[in-house]
Amino acid sequence: MVEEALPVRRPRRPRLPPEAWAGWSDEQLLALRLRDLDLRIEGNLAARIAELGAELEARGLRFRPHFWLSDEWFTPDGVPGIAIPFYLAHPRLARLEKHQMLEVEGGTRAWCLKILRHEAGHAIENAFGLRRRRRRVELFGSTREPYPDFYSPRPYSRSYVVHLDAWYAQAHADEDFAETFAVWLDPKSRWRERYAGWPALRKLEYMDELMRELAGREPKVAGGEEVDPLRSIRRTLRRHYDKKRAHYGVDRPSFHDRDLRRLFSDRPEEAGNPSAAGFISRHRREIRRLVSKWTNEYQYTIDQVLEDMIERSRELGLRLAAPPEQTRGELALLVTVQTMNYLHGGRHRVAL
Repeated sequence: MVEEALPVRRPRRPRLPPEAWAGWSDEQLLALRLRDLDLRIEGNLAARIAELGAELEARGLRFRPHFWLSDEWFTPDGVPGIAIPFYLAHPRLARLEKHQMLEVEGGTRAWCLKILRHEAGHAIENAFGLRRRRRRVELFGSTREPYPDFYSPRPYSRSYVVHLDAWYAQAHADEDFAETFAVWLDPKSRWRERYAGWPALRKLEYMDELMRELAGREPKVAGGEEVDPLRSIRRTLRRHYDKKRAHYGVDRPSFHDRDLRRLFSDRPEEAGNPSAAGFISRHRREIRRLVSKWTNEYQYTIDQVLEDMIERSRELGLRLAAPPEQTRGELALLVTVQTMNYLHGGRHRVAL
């Protein structure tokens, strides 16, 4: 009798605690799989979650979302819990995130709390099955509408609250609800005064009425389910960041050469002046931060705009033609215009 050969089961590689990789270079870290990281929600991150819990308690809500680490911020449909990006669980990973993406989403106390409040809005909708309520649909729209790949925000609209960057309440009905919840929950928002006279005030008043109804009640949906937990993600950190940068990059918007020629010059008499490509490169970081502050756009996206400008200026052989201070200000305005054209041309990406 011939015995059937059984497949050899390879032993699973043990997860690595922070003390094993905290001193590694970026290149070494990028070779790790996300599932190799042995991380816990503790320290500053646990403190932010505790602050969120205190805000919910102050509103009389018994609901508490559950939390787990994953590759990004998200609240899965139907789950009363919140996934938190792994890089917030350790400062070395936060530094890697900044090196790769130029900023750390949720990396400060205030920013982290803003995102937690927003995600808690999604989680409480899931916990109590609120999406089909008639008044909810009337005010915010139907949750059944598909999420767009891009959306066209209207910065001056008063029909939406303003909480996260890029007027995110305008992306989808579910985001509108979550953003409104976040503003309502924030103990410092003073929403009745801030939104007095705005159509968005009706949404906030409904939220206040709805949450008073839910105060003291147990959720209908029990917590505990984790979607895409860190321990299950097999891709490497390198692949993770390749994908993330592609998502938040731009679709190579075309620049009119005349705009660059207005700012710089290729005349023979300017041949001895500093190159435009070098000038933009030297001021790249400063302008990126400034335009990000003005537009609320991701720094990585703005950096791609600057990269295209540098490349095209080099191809055209452009040189500085005006005093540096004047040129720097005009360059910041040009980058802002290009970014806003991208942002308001129906192409602002919905977050991952």
